[in-house]
Amino acid sequence: MSEELNPELEGQIQEQAAAEVEATPEVAEVESMPEVEASEDSAEEDELELVLEVEEEEEAFDWNSYESGFGARGEEHKAMEQLYEATLVTSVEHQVVSGVVVQLTDRDAIIDISSKSEGVVSLNEFRYNPDLKVGDLVEVLVDKQEDKLGQLVLSHRKARSIKAWDRVNEAFEAEEIVQGYVKARTKGGMIVDVFGLEAFLPGSQIDVKPIRDYDIYVDKTMEFKIVKINHEFKNVVVSHKALIEADLEEQKRKIIGQLEKGQVLEGVVKNITSYGVFIDLGGVDGLVHITDLSWSRINHPSEVVELDQKLNVVILDFDEAKTRIQLGLKQLSAHPWDALSQNVSAGDTIKGKVVVLADYGAFIEVAPGVEGLVHVSEMSWGSHLRSAQDFFKVGDMVEASVLSIDREERKMSLGIKQLTPDPWSSITAKYPVGSQHTGKVRNFTNFGVFVELEEGIDGLIHISDLSWLKKVKHPSEFTSVGAELDVKVLDIDVDNRRLSLGHKQVNDNPWDNLEEVFEVGSSHSGSVKSSADKGFNIWFDNQEIEAYCPPRHATKEDNSNIAVGEVLEFRVIEFNRDSRRILVSHTQTFKGGAIEEGAEGGKGKKGAKGAGAKTTVQSINAQVEKATLGDLDSLARLKEEMEGKE
Repeated sequence: MSEELNPELEGQIQEQAAAEVEATPEVAEVESMPEVEASEDSAEEDELELVLEVEEEEEAFDWNSYESGFGARGEEHKAMEQLYEATLVTSVEHQVVSGVVVQLTDRDAIIDISSKSEGVVSLNEFRYNPDLKVGDLVEVLVDKQEDKLGQLVLSHRKARSIKAWDRVNEAFEAEEIVQGYVKARTKGGMIVDVFGLEAFLPGSQIDVKPIRDYDIYVDKTMEFKIVKINHEFKNVVVSHKALIEADLEEQKRKIIGQLEKGQVLEGVVKNITSYGVFIDLGGVDGLVHITDLSWSRINHPSEVVELDQKLNVVILDFDEAKTRIQLGLKQLSAHPWDALSQNVSAGDTIKGKVVVLADYGAFIEVAPGVEGLVHVSEMSWGSHLRSAQDFFKVGDMVEASVLSIDREERKMSLGIKQLTPDPWSSITAKYPVGSQHTGKVRNFTNFGVFVELEEGIDGLIHISDLSWLKKVKHPSEFTSVGAELDVKVLDIDVDNRRLSLGHKQVNDNPWDNLEEVFEVGSSHSGSVKSSADKGFNIWFDNQEIEAYCPPRHATKEDNSNIAVGEVLEFRVIEFNRDSRRILVSHTQTFKGGAIEEGAEGGKGKKGAKGAGAKTTVQSINAQVEKATLGDLDSLARLKEEMEGKE
C-alpha cells in the first residue's frame, strides 16, 4: 500500500507511525523490562520484531481519521478549508451578480464571479460597450451554476434586461427624464435603447411639428419621458414630444395672453391638411381654414401655400382655455367684390369659368373671387329640368347674361338661355295647329309621351292618341325613349307653354274602312292573344287589329275552351266604329245559323237597332271620358243621334 502513495506523503506517514510506536504501552513495556543478558542473535530478533510491528501499523492506517484531521495538523487543515470556502460563491443560479473581466478573446469575455470556475460570455452582448477591458466590473445573470459539462453559464444581456426593466419602472413612477439611444427606424416610429431595454418611440411623439425625415434621428442620444408600460408584454413607450410640450405650455399661455382679434402676426407654415393650414406663431399653433386662405375657390391649400413658408396672418378668433387660434390669410387683401367694376349691371353679357357644378346649377367665376350662379332652369328654354353636367364641365369658359346683382350681399344670378331667342315667342307661326312634324321621344309617363320638337319645345301625346287600332296600356308598349315619332299639332297654349300632339292623327282613321272588311257575319283567321274579362283578346295580323271574344263564344266544337296561342277561325258578331269595338265568336263558325243578338249588344243584321242601339249609347257614354280631342265632336253628334232614335 505504501507503494501507491507519493514519496512525500509516505515519509509523513512513517514519521507519524514511528511516533505512535514510541508512545504505545507495548513499546514502553518492552523498554521497562529487566535487562536480560542476551546474545547478539536475540538482539537482532528483537529489532526485526519491532520492524514487523511497525509494518503491521502501516497496514492498519486509519484513512478516515486522517481525512477528518487529527492533532495540530487537522486543525490547520480545517482552517484552510474554511478560508477557501469563504472565497467561493454559494448557489446563485438565476440571480444577477457582479463579475470581473479576467480575460478577453476574439469572441468571448472570461468573467470571474468568485465561483469554482469562470464563465464565458460572448462579446456580442457587449456591443454597446466597445471599450470593455480586463478588470472591468460587469453584471451577469447566472443561467446555470453547472451545465452538463460542469461549466458556469452566464449572460450579460439578460442581466442588463432585468436591471433595465426595474430601472424603467422606477423612472416611470418617478416621472423621471431618461437618456435613450435611438438604435433604428421602424414602422411608425423609432427603436430607442433605454437602460439596455428596447423601447418604442412613435413618430408622432418625436417632436411637436411633423417629421419629414426620420433617419436624421438614428444614432442620436436624446432625452425622453416614459409615457406607457405594458407589464404583461414588457413593452415600453417613450416620448420626446412630451418634454417639448411641457416647455412650450408656459410659453403658449404667455403668447395667448398677448393676442388680440385683428392682430397681424408673422408665422411659418407648419403643416398642410385637406381642410386647412397650421401656422407656427412662435411656440403656439394657429389654423387657417381652407375657406380663409383665398377669396377664390381652391381644391387644396397647397395651391396657395407651401411648407416652411413665412407669411402674415390675421387673428380672427382664439380660445384661451383650449389654446385654439383661428387665423385668416385672405382677410389681409381687399374683397374682390369691392374691385368689381361698377359698370356691371343686370342685362349685361359677361364671360367666366365654370368652377363648381351642383345639382341645382353651376357657379361661374367672372373675376377672381367673384362668382355668379346659373340655375339649372336658366340653362335651357326647355320646361324639363336637367342636370348642370348636361351643359357644362368644370373649367369651361362660357358666356352668360347677368340676371341680377346684389353688391351688398355679394350675390349674382346668371342665365345662359337668355343669350338665345325664346322659341315660344314664335310657336304659333312655326308650329300651327294641324301641322305635321317629326320629334324625338324624350320620356314618357303613365298617361302619355313627351316629344321634343326642338330645344325648348316639348309636346305631350296622350296615350289615347298613340294608335287607332292598338289598345295601349302604357307608352312603353308602343315606343321607347330616343325614338322618332311623326306627330300632328292638336292644340297650343302659349301662356302656359303647353303643346298637345297626336300620333295617330298623322294617318286617316282606319275604322272608317274596317267596317267593310269586318262585316258582321264574316269569318277571319286570328290568334288568341290573351284572356280578359273572362273572355279572350283576338289578334288579326292581316289588319293589325284586336277583337274581343265573349266567354260563351269561346267554346270549341269538342266543348273545350279556346286557349292563348291558338290560331282559329272567328266570326264577326258585332262591329262598332264609334266605340272601336269588334266582337267575334269561334262557336258560331261551326254552329252556323243567324248571328245572335244578346247581352253583347251585337248589331245583328242590317236595320236591327233596338236593344243594340241602347247598348251602343251606353258604350259611348262609357267611352266619352277616354275620348281624345280629335273624337269629342263626332262622339257628341253620335250620342245625340242615338238618344233621338230612342
